[in-house]
Amino acid sequence: MRSRVLLVPDGLEGDRVDAAAARMLGLSRSYVSDLIAEGAVRLDGDAVAKSDRVRGGAMLEIDLPDEDPGVRVIPRTVEGMRIVHDDRDIVVVDKPAGVAAHPSLGWDGPSVVEHLAAAGFRISTSGSPERQGIVQRLDVGTTGLMVVAKSEIAYTVLKQAFRDRTVDKTYHALVQGHPDPFSGTIEAPIGRHPGHEWKMAVVAGGRPSVTHYETLEAFPGSTLLTIHLETGRTHQIRVHMAAIHHPCVGDPLYGSDPVLAARTGLDRQWLHAVRLGFTHPTRGEYVEFSSPYPADLAQALEVVARD
Repeated sequence: MRSRVLLVPDGLEGDRVDAAAARMLGLSRSYVSDLIAEGAVRLDGDAVAKSDRVRGGAMLEIDLPDEDPGVRVIPRTVEGMRIVHDDRDIVVVDKPAGVAAHPSLGWDGPSVVEHLAAAGFRISTSGSPERQGIVQRLDVGTTGLMVVAKSEIAYTVLKQAFRDRTVDKTYHALVQGHPDPFSGTIEAPIGRHPGHEWKMAVVAGGRPSVTHYETLEAFPGSTLLTIHLETGRTHQIRVHMAAIHHPCVGDPLYGSDPVLAARTGLDRQWLHAVRLGFTHPTRGEYVEFSSPYPADLAQALEVVARD
């Protein structure tokens, strides 16, 4: 048995202890929940329940078994992964669907980190071993642009830029119906869905979340939106659009119409990180990258445009 002692960062203030510990250690929530049930997790010296909330600056103690429950980075090339930009400090990738940002327990598919390892990229050693260099994430089913830090200074600067909300993250989303108004802001707290392990929801006490949207084009039964994120919560766009009753086309987890998904040929949400802009972490100049729609999203768009 070995113990880990961690200070809870202010950014996790108010999170459930199982979610916070999982994020800090790079473990699955279900694994952490089992440790909590065994009394192996303490907050400021006191045993906790998995639904207890953490406080910024609190001391989290976790007793881990001697066998390592973590995950391994296994280098493997990912078909369709495109390198958009590469310099000594950062690499920007265009992530295809079906690829995670990094390996994790419970996920057997490919990841950005593993692809970069297979391609011979040396990335920042900051972060847990399987998340080294990762300063942002995209859902497995979401395509588009991600930046990964290669140098330690790039990791530190970019992590802070994402916290300070100075990174321009632009997405395109095809949603069901027509949002009213056609342009607006959704400001609603997001947290773990109370009855679903892998789902998020707008919940009282969730983390503050802000999404701005504008209509690009309206079709008979759907709308193509440009979306800018102020915050970067898990599933934020999908949760917020579902909350105003306009889920992303092809997203059954958040209430999309399966008939429309079948007609457009989609087996994942129509959501694409189309532009990414930020101040370069060492050069100090503003850089911006763009990504075209992948084939499945482009075809789905043609289908709804013909309606």
